[in-house]
Amino acid sequence: MTNPTGITIRKSPYSVKETIDRLQNALEQHQVTIYARINQQQELQKVGQTILPLEFLLFGNPKAGGPVMIENPLAALDLPLKVIAWQDEQQTVHIAYNDASYIKSRYALSATVSAPLNLDPLITKILS
Repeated sequence: MTNPTGITIRKSPYSVKETIDRLQNALEQHQVTIYARINQQQELQKVGQTILPLEFLLFGNPKAGGPVMIENPLAALDLPLKVIAWQDEQQTVHIAYNDASYIKSRYALSATVSAPLNLDPLITKILS
C-alpha cells in the first residue's frame, strides 16, 4: 500500500471497532459532533462484496471549522474531518486521516485557523 501525500497512517493496537469507539468517545467528550459512522464491511456485505474490517468516522466542530471555511470556502471540501480504521491481511489495524499541515498548505490557511485540524495529539491519546 502506498502512502498518499497528505495522509497520516498509524498502527493501532486495538481492533477496528475499538479504535473507532475510542476515537468517537474522545471526540464526544470534547463536544465534537459525530456526523456519520459507517461500517464499510457491513455495507459491502449487503451487496455481496467482502472486505476486511473497515470503519469510517465523519466528525466536526463548527466552532473550529467555521473560521477555516470563512478564511477559504474551498476548505469545506475537506471538512468535516474524517478518519478511517481498517485491518489488513496480516491482522494489523491501521488508522488514517488527513494531515493538518497538508490541509493548511492546500488551502493557504493561517496557522491560527488551521491549528484545530491537527488530529495527531488526539490520535496519540486514543492509541495509548
